[in-house]
Amino acid sequence: MVKRVLTVVVFGFLLVLAGCGGPVQDDILNYINEEMKSAQDLEDKAVSAYEGVAGANYTDDQTMYDALVNEVIPNYAELITELETVSIETEELKKVHEIYLSGANLQFSAFEKIIKAIENQDSNMIAEANQLLEEGRLQIEDYNDKLDELAKEHNVEIEKE
Repeated sequence: MVKRVLTVVVFGFLLVLAGCGGPVQDDILNYINEEMKSAQDLEDKAVSAYEGVAGANYTDDQTMYDALVNEVIPNYAELITELETVSIETEELKKVHEIYLSGANLQFSAFEKIIKAIENQDSNMIAEANQLLEEGRLQIEDYNDKLDELAKEHNVEIEKE
């Protein structure tokens, strides 16, 4: 019985501490736990579908084209819609989120360019698309780093899966 009471008291104390973190902390917690719930799933689906047909997994243009048209582009379009409608209260977090949105838009443009490159059998367009993919990837990495920094600054621990 004592153990159960102690657990409730300690847990209640942790909730009070989290609630006293201020507007940025609250915004980060809401952003990660609520606003970005489905965004990560959408990005994972799109990237996984692309990786399944690119690089070492590339088999032929038609397979890649089909994956892009049927899986990658629809999931990424939905991701961008999600990112554009995220509710963010604080300027600090808005600035970080904009980096992700910018990187996602670059990735989306790259996927669309790959479709055009396949349709036109244009290897130069593939090179351009790969450059866009790299720029987008770097921006998304920068977003992750800056989100981690902001979270640490405001005493929020982000669990990595």
